[in-house]
Amino acid sequence: MTGDGFLDEVTTHLLAAGGKRLRPVLALATATSGLGPASREDLLGAVAVELVHLASLYHDDVMDEATVRRNVESVNARFGNLVAIVAGDFLLARSAEIAAGLGTEIAGLLAATLGELCQGQVAEVHAAFQVTRSQDQYSTAISGKTASLMATSCRIGALTGGLSRDQVEAFTSFGRSFGMIFQVRDDILDVIGTEAELGKPAGQDLAEGIYTLPVLLALDNPEVGPELRPLLGQPLGQPERDKARSIVAGSGAIADSVVVARRYAEQAADAARSGPSTQLATGFTRLAHSLVDDLPGG
Repeated sequence: MTGDGFLDEVTTHLLAAGGKRLRPVLALATATSGLGPASREDLLGAVAVELVHLASLYHDDVMDEATVRRNVESVNARFGNLVAIVAGDFLLARSAEIAAGLGTEIAGLLAATLGELCQGQVAEVHAAFQVTRSQDQYSTAISGKTASLMATSCRIGALTGGLSRDQVEAFTSFGRSFGMIFQVRDDILDVIGTEAELGKPAGQDLAEGIYTLPVLLALDNPEVGPELRPLLGQPLGQPERDKARSIVAGSGAIADSVVVARRYAEQAADAARSGPSTQLATGFTRLAHSLVDDLPGG
């Protein structure tokens, strides 16, 4: 808490709304090898990565002009864009302060991750409304904007937990693969999910010109691509959004996207098995596969 009632209200708005807390869970599980208890340094590392994630949500919602996040009013919708941006910056500053107290390696790692997050986001914005976006460009963008922080969460946990360098690298690889699954899953659900399930409007990426893996696969499909392509390349109203979602959902692109997610899950499982704990490897493997198993065809 800052002691400033208004700033506290703004910076805890999404915390109070809930969330998965995956990044701190990854950090703590890695630090303790799934056995616990966590040290003070382990807990601080987990807090640092969650604050970065929270700040990224504040900034993303401003860029997307979002009105809903986690089934509540978004920070920018409630308090305005300027307050949301500055509050996000404040959260990043607090994260950096915590990381600095954990040593130069973790501070430098978190700073580098912020750079990756920004690069991934810029790559995505640059590709907006481009029906020629490639799958490689998509993968590069999500590796930066999502997978980098998952990897760093595991790496920070491994560092605060005092694991060997080989284990640090193994868990970093797990986190990056896990992050790729997580984003591919999110992109699949944007096409087939509901607003209640997502905590935000369904089809939002399509409407905003962010063409994700299922859309790119549908565009490459000679049977539905010619029908889908003329709808894209421009902002979509609700009827066009619904039609585009229906085309993508019925094209086979969802099943093909699940295959890609499953491949990342296998990579994550292979990395987890290199860790120091069979129990943690089993838990991480189950976690990675759980993101895929409940998808259509998963």
